[in-house]
Amino acid sequence: MRAIWTGAITFGLVNVPVKVYSATEDHDVALHQVHDADGGRIRYKRVCEIDGKTIPYEHIAKAYDDGERTVILTAEDLESLPAERSREIDVVEFVPNDQLDPLMFDRSYYLEPDSKSLKAYALLRKTLEDEDRTAIVNFALRQKTRLGALRVRGNVLVLQTLLWHDEIRAAEFPSLETTPRITERELSLSSALMESFAGDFEPEKFSDEYQEELRKLIDAKLEQGESIDTAVTFGEEPEEAKKGGGEVIDLMEALQRSVERSRGGGSPAAADGKKSAAKDKKAPAKKAKKPA
Repeated sequence: MRAIWTGAITFGLVNVPVKVYSATEDHDVALHQVHDADGGRIRYKRVCEIDGKTIPYEHIAKAYDDGERTVILTAEDLESLPAERSREIDVVEFVPNDQLDPLMFDRSYYLEPDSKSLKAYALLRKTLEDEDRTAIVNFALRQKTRLGALRVRGNVLVLQTLLWHDEIRAAEFPSLETTPRITERELSLSSALMESFAGDFEPEKFSDEYQEELRKLIDAKLEQGESIDTAVTFGEEPEEAKKGGGEVIDLMEALQRSVERSRGGGSPAAADGKKSAAKDKKAPAKKAKKPA
């Protein structure tokens, strides 16, 4: 794995330098869009609505639109913000593990200790584990100030970004305003059914069946020859055609000349003479005029 960010966990006078790694990865089969008629790749262009030109990434800036006015924010503007320059994972408080609502969890990251901070890292990990607590932290990542939960998973510290309180919608549904009557028998049957499905959660038992079947479908099409050269999808000429196209034309021309030469006794000129002689031979003889 490659570290995406480096910083330090800080609380009080304690400073624990760490490297941050993405803890998850996307395993979906990558698909792209093509024209169904010929397989040509579909591309989206970054076109300016004022001059109609395609804009390279280095000239694309972010902007805020309030409906009437637009404020352009350059990369330099965003980098000047104090929060973005900070490299600290600042501990705000330590809370009991069961107080965190799983609905707040967003993305997960592994924290690796810097080679000089092994003892401080191990001490923090052990304390969190023994006290059954999670550290609530503030930090900045990718131009955003974030709230996070620092907890223990095995022998590693895991940083999970949390959604802000106002980012979680309230579950307000009229259908839930009334509570239907549930009998003891219904509850007993429901509990029995649940018990029949009871077990310990083992993540490795589950797999993404859709992605597995999609991969099988793609492999089957490849084996059956239902594919086209990738270069063709970009509108490029296949390498085979680039290398052999001229040779095919030259070969056909050479073959044609060889055939003509063999028919004409060794040269194109002889072939032309032979054709003329044959023509004269086939032409009917003119009748002599009778004397008057």
